[in-house]
Amino acid sequence: MKIHYLQHVPFEGLASIESWAISQNHSLSATRFHSNEPLPSVKDIDWLIVMGGPMNIYEDDKYPWLTEEKRFIEQAIKQNKTVIGICLGSQLIANVLGAKIYQAQHKEIGWFPIQMTDMAKDSAVFNSLPQRLTVFHWHGDTFDLPESATRLAYSEGCQNQAFVYNQKVLGLQFHLESTKDSVQQIIENCADELVEGRYIQKPEEMLLGDGDFDTLNNAMSRILNNLSSGSAA
Repeated sequence: MKIHYLQHVPFEGLASIESWAISQNHSLSATRFHSNEPLPSVKDIDWLIVMGGPMNIYEDDKYPWLTEEKRFIEQAIKQNKTVIGICLGSQLIANVLGAKIYQAQHKEIGWFPIQMTDMAKDSAVFNSLPQRLTVFHWHGDTFDLPESATRLAYSEGCQNQAFVYNQKVLGLQFHLESTKDSVQQIIENCADELVEGRYIQKPEEMLLGDGDFDTLNNAMSRILNNLSSGSAA
């Protein structure tokens, strides 16, 4: 399987998703917008993974490649590819599907629980996950649920944490791919966002407990396995 991913900044890569892809013998290719790399032809890929980043989806003037990226995501969805968006990536997918993106009432930065919806139990993407899961967050914007999408998860600070659309398009507002190293890199590069807030942790709180990262990455692998099985609904 050919997996192509879109990377927006040097410090937000695939993290544990790369290990999963290698273990499954899938091929990996990337467009690193921060290095002005070109996009492939949509027909040449099977999966598209859209990573996170500190920019906002509506900052096309500052990041001109956002316009091209949205068009590419739209083409991938129309051509029935499996498309996964993480954090900024989920917001880009939601925007392409016609949903509104806006500043959330609360920023979520750190480890906070999400709750699965009743619909998640019937979704082949999410039904192998526990009803409640503590995940890693780093976002200030949120999205409305796209039309015809199914809401899969929510948190105390954010009502729309995950959705699935047309069985093959998944948006995750949170980070299940994070490793201790990837979180350290985000902290180092986005320290200005670590202000006082109801759902904002201190760096030392985010880096405690390797077990949390193991649980996180296991959940990411389950979702990827579910999607690759072709039975996701």
